[in-house]
Amino acid sequence: MKQERTYPRVAVTRKAENSIKSGHPWIYHTELVEGEAGCNDGALVDIVSPRGRYLGTGFFNSHSKIRIRLLSTNANDHFDEAFWERRLRYAWEYRKTVMGDDLSCCRVIFGEADSFPGLTVDRFGDILVAQTLSLGIEQRKSLLFPMLARILREDGQVIRGIYERNDVSIREREGMQQNKGFFPLENLATPESTQTEIVENGIRYLVDFENGQKTGFFLDQKYNRQAVARLSRGKRVLDCFTHTGSFGLNAAMGGAVHVHSVDISETAVEMARENARRNGLLDVMDFEAANVFDLLPSLPCGAKSDYDFVILDPPAFTKSRQTVEHAMRGYKEINLRAMKLLPRGGYLATCSCSHFMTDALFRDMLRSAAFDAGVSLRQIEARQQSPDHPILWNVPETDYLKFYLFQIV
Repeated sequence: MKQERTYPRVAVTRKAENSIKSGHPWIYHTELVEGEAGCNDGALVDIVSPRGRYLGTGFFNSHSKIRIRLLSTNANDHFDEAFWERRLRYAWEYRKTVMGDDLSCCRVIFGEADSFPGLTVDRFGDILVAQTLSLGIEQRKSLLFPMLARILREDGQVIRGIYERNDVSIREREGMQQNKGFFPLENLATPESTQTEIVENGIRYLVDFENGQKTGFFLDQKYNRQAVARLSRGKRVLDCFTHTGSFGLNAAMGGAVHVHSVDISETAVEMARENARRNGLLDVMDFEAANVFDLLPSLPCGAKSDYDFVILDPPAFTKSRQTVEHAMRGYKEINLRAMKLLPRGGYLATCSCSHFMTDALFRDMLRSAAFDAGVSLRQIEARQQSPDHPILWNVPETDYLKFYLFQIV
């Protein structure tokens, strides 16, 4: 039996109705028909069709182009503590299933894919790092964060603190201020350091979760790094856009005879060098602060190449549909150069972490680059993000990482 509705009602267009029925959780400002005036930012509202039929309940925010973020389509849901605890436990049980014992470093909450709109939580050992990009979650974090820490501790996990990485401009577009710092947890002293050591794929890393990119370390490529390691034995590797060295370190640990890791950031290069030192890999690795777009054209190509394995792990070249064409040129440039650089029989790992660079566009770019380079691509593997970053087929925004391994023939 449906409960009596107490939330403000917002009517949406037929287009939004169809989107909700197909499983997409966002309702845009242009899709509201009536009822918006009676809603409070961050509060729950009921979404109804043009004919007044209940479609779901979500967080309202007049500051955001995504006016409502859908939370549930079940009219019998009560959004109390028990509701939120069920959702947190469900997310954690999913990680335990898909990651097995590999839980010490993983994404615990992946926003809409876990039905927590705008919330990301990464685990780095005994530290959780949270990023909150929706006002509805922001207003409920004092309930959610201690509850999540408790659930993990009850499962035998050691959690010393939760650090908030809310230093992103998108928060301002949602009507929130930027900030970062430890979230206070009852009966726990605030950790003194904002750096911690993690172990991923048997490799030790120093993670700066206060200043590092995103939440401090990219966990989504964990198993793609293992795939690179499996191909690296005896190879001379050029690791481009290395950030903190993760792909290069996996290649070196996998038996590469030499790895040259490159990033435009001096700070990133220093962190990568420190990670190599921690793992006793400085004898097979060296590092350079350089622009990859300038470096690749300057290197000897083909049979004269110093490398037989090139890794391309660039940052997202596009964060909107409007810049996809420009991004395509950037992706093609580095892939074309890498294909020319490699000798016949060499190996290429290449990826894109932009949702707007779809898999179809990325494959088209690779075909074009291979044609212009005069080579053929023998596909070894096509991969995506690790399963702690789950993909909802009805929410294309959750499907963002493309990763390919090729041999150049």
